[in-house]
Amino acid sequence: MKKYVVTGAGQGIGFEIVKQLIQDGHYVIWNDMDDTIVNEATLQLHELGFSNHSALISDASSPKFLDELKDLIQKTPGTLHGCVCNAGITTFGDFWEYQPASMERLLQVNLQGTFFLIQCIAKILRNTGIKGSIVLTSSVTGHQAHPDLAAYGMTKAALNQLAQNLVIDLSPVGIRINAVSPGATITERTMQDAAYKAEWAKITPMGTAAQVDDIADAVMFFLSDRAKHVTGQTLIVDGGWTSISPPPKG
Repeated sequence: MKKYVVTGAGQGIGFEIVKQLIQDGHYVIWNDMDDTIVNEATLQLHELGFSNHSALISDASSPKFLDELKDLIQKTPGTLHGCVCNAGITTFGDFWEYQPASMERLLQVNLQGTFFLIQCIAKILRNTGIKGSIVLTSSVTGHQAHPDLAAYGMTKAALNQLAQNLVIDLSPVGIRINAVSPGATITERTMQDAAYKAEWAKITPMGTAAQVDDIADAVMFFLSDRAKHVTGQTLIVDGGWTSISPPPKG
């Protein structure tokens, strides 16, 4: 049985990836730092009859998380074949007023946490001789400018470059690494904005924001053998938004 790690997976895109991996017969180790979200997600998985998974309530950007993760990888069924680095935070902020504390946390989670998770997983794959796959969750804001997201977009652009750069280090040991850049996507978080769905439907060429399975399907492609000769790439899944890039008017 193949085993995968998915971070930031208590809801939204990450949770959909967990479900799809389990449905395909894989074992999944997933995390979220909010215990309420983890408990609710665990209940949903139980109701679906899914048992091939383990959850960690932990901050994916912390060294403690990596220690717990390595221990759980050893104790759970299956052989590790890769991970989805989905954990991340979004901080909106006007450039002129953006504060160092916000930047520090943003870099810790989106970049430092992702970098060292990749390192951790890649070392395990190298030691076991598994030619696995690693997928990073990026964003269209790493490709196109968006109001009040200069700092966030910078981190996502960095992830795209990281996926490209790590081809140098990971290819010799047979590990593929790619990124998926979602556009506007209907999730629990985005639906907190009552105007979100309608606004993004207006400015997305395909006429609707993405559903979580649209993004998860792209991730599953990169994890699968169907992408066995694809590495260092970033796939934008945004209904055409980056082709014209109108910002929301709210």
